[in-house]
Amino acid sequence: MIEKISQSFSWHDSNNIARNLSKIGNRTKMLKSNFYKKFKQLSIALTAFGLSSFSLANDFQSHPSYASFKQTAMQNYGLSAQQVDSAMNGARNLPNIINIMNRPGESKPWYSYKTNFLAESTIQRGVRFKQQYAETLNRAEQQFGVPQSIILGILGVETGFGTNKGSFVTRDALATLGFGYERRAQYFQDELAALIAWSYKDGVSASSIVGSYAGAVGYPQFMPSNIPKFGVDYDGNGHIDLRNSAVDAIGSIANYLAQHGWQRNQPIAFPARYSGSNPDAVIAKDLTQPSPYGVLKTQGISPMNPIVQIDDLDLVNVIQLQENYGHIYYITYPNFQVITTYNRSRMYATALWLLGTEITSR
Repeated sequence: MIEKISQSFSWHDSNNIARNLSKIGNRTKMLKSNFYKKFKQLSIALTAFGLSSFSLANDFQSHPSYASFKQTAMQNYGLSAQQVDSAMNGARNLPNIINIMNRPGESKPWYSYKTNFLAESTIQRGVRFKQQYAETLNRAEQQFGVPQSIILGILGVETGFGTNKGSFVTRDALATLGFGYERRAQYFQDELAALIAWSYKDGVSASSIVGSYAGAVGYPQFMPSNIPKFGVDYDGNGHIDLRNSAVDAIGSIANYLAQHGWQRNQPIAFPARYSGSNPDAVIAKDLTQPSPYGVLKTQGISPMNPIVQIDDLDLVNVIQLQENYGHIYYITYPNFQVITTYNRSRMYATALWLLGTEITSR
């Protein structure tokens, strides 16, 4: 009897249970479907709310110069107002950058400044970089006429051969300076507009680009406006990538210097001695206005190494740097001045020249 009841129960009720489960399953699917539809609608609503609420989180939008900046960016680069505002969405003011700009490294004397770049660890890193990219460095020197030593010097001083490309959001750094650093506000606003235009062309978010506190980017620390002007696709992959490609950086540095007047196979500088009593009379005030060496020679300037022969008609400058034991002097050629178009500091140009020379000698 128990067995029959059990069999009867199993046969009749199993069909009922199956039908009920099927109905429950269908209802569950409907509930799930409705739930996902509602959830999707809610997500879209939240996204829209987020965009409308947080797209205005731009620290600079209320600045008196923002409207004119946006108009100039639109005119110069063919951007729409929406594109500029979208790129500036979430931009933050970084007041510490203004503090850094007011106390740059170049305010140090030469004997302190040079230790930042002429350390043995930096030189060894440069030697390894030179060995790794020997073919590219040779190619760039042959094509553009710029010595490997200068390319290596710039990469070493700028980013330690790519080990320190900067950690500031470039958009925020440039905006902070463009709207808060009055001395060069227009320059940094122009660079900010260039960055936004470049980010759209490159297909990257403006907020994803990082670099120095002054807005320079990548291995060679190019300012944004210089990337389309002087950047070179030197690895041939169809894309100029100064943030990740050391090969592109090498070609771009060489191209930059060549286009700024680098003279192939010409000197850069020589250590000098000064025997006069009025150094202000010989120290160059403007490196773009060199003097015949013959004139400077009569005022007490001569090469430190007697083997070095300088023609009296050679157009040169004299610079003075502060060592911890006193002043030192260099006779510089036009190629030295070309380096200062990269960074106008004479200490910068001297440091990278000496660093590159030491690296290539090993």
